[in-house]
Amino acid sequence: MRRTDPVGHDPVGRHPAGHDPVGHGPVRYGPHLPDDGLPVLPELSAVLAAAAGRGHEEPAGGAPALLDTACAYWDRRGLPTEPGHVAAAPGAGALLLALTAALDGDVLVPRPCAAWWAPYARLLGRPVFHVPTPAESGGVPDPYAFLETIRRVRAEGGAPRLLVLSVADDPTGTVAPPELLHETVEAAAGEGLHLVSDETWRDTLHDPHATVLLSPAEMFPERVTVVTDLAGALLPPGWPAAVARFPASAAGDGLHARVLDVLTALGARVAAPVAAAAGYALAEPEPVTERRSAAVRLHARVATAVHTAVVAAGATARPPQAGRHLYADLGPLRDALGARGVGDAQDLEEYLAARLGMPAPGGHRFGDDLQALRVRLSTGPVVGGGTVEQRAACLLSPDPLELPHVQRALIGLKSVFDDLRDAQRWEPPR
Repeated sequence: MRRTDPVGHDPVGRHPAGHDPVGHGPVRYGPHLPDDGLPVLPELSAVLAAAAGRGHEEPAGGAPALLDTACAYWDRRGLPTEPGHVAAAPGAGALLLALTAALDGDVLVPRPCAAWWAPYARLLGRPVFHVPTPAESGGVPDPYAFLETIRRVRAEGGAPRLLVLSVADDPTGTVAPPELLHETVEAAAGEGLHLVSDETWRDTLHDPHATVLLSPAEMFPERVTVVTDLAGALLPPGWPAAVARFPASAAGDGLHARVLDVLTALGARVAAPVAAAAGYALAEPEPVTERRSAAVRLHARVATAVHTAVVAAGATARPPQAGRHLYADLGPLRDALGARGVGDAQDLEEYLAARLGMPAPGGHRFGDDLQALRVRLSTGPVVGGGTVEQRAACLLSPDPLELPHVQRALIGLKSVFDDLRDAQRWEPPR
């Protein structure tokens, strides 16, 4: 019997410590896409409200108006796209489920990876193999580890067919360098795999002038499907909409058709009012681009402050480069955490969530080793703790970190980590 993970990770969250798995592993308890903590853009609300009377059903895969704006969105990013190579769905999860169903075979993902990737493959009974990422970034597997995993899977009778990756990563908040991306994509193409590039966070680079982001679709367009969830930078998470760009080839046309069949069978259609808001956002009018730029600047500053507090306490974390999150390794604080009953990632999740007053999903949610003390910290709860007016003020303040509700949240976070640092200094080695 083939293993579904090269290193034996238990996908449902059970472990030797004897935790009751209910509430720890099932998909319904998994972490959501990080929220931005900000009020909805008024112009978006107006578009949604104006379309609220639309009671008709949108076609599976999206109406022509939405597909046209998606094409223009990708055209502006150097990825020429025709409407016949695009599909829309109520969230990236529906698209990934449809893609996985349409592509027979085993699935490979980086370790760690976005929490929502693997459950769709497992739902379909597909084995999922996690491949380690290199030290400098997450989201893209190390090419040598990737090839070794392919070799091992095939030796065990497997049929690797799909690689899911992300150049701007959740959970690590890092951006894969172009040379690493090229090596891994070239290796995957050479092994005959199809790639799904999750580009949900591509428009949230903290320093776009210093960070080079390339899409795998620019390198091997005939083998890459791009998926973008608009909750990353354009819509609130509660308005589910995502778009996919398929290869412009005969194989891409076939894949597009099979995905539309799955979306139709699932009834996975974007609600008409949400489709109107999605089309408006994808067209990137000035209110949308101004809000996005202001939100990215805000979350970049908060992420830097959180990273500083985590590292100062003795934990490690890659400097965040995109999105609204970072990934911290509290292994150096293991003795102090152990004295508090924290022995694995589930314990760490519960410990930090209780003390920080905000979600802190453990690394096991992202396919990481349960015994490793890793956690994803998000900036949205730091920003979103105040009133609507206070949250809106974050976008306009010259120093948002000094706003009372943001300052309180950061002081609380720093206090929790400083306490662990101080306890670690006095805790005798085990």
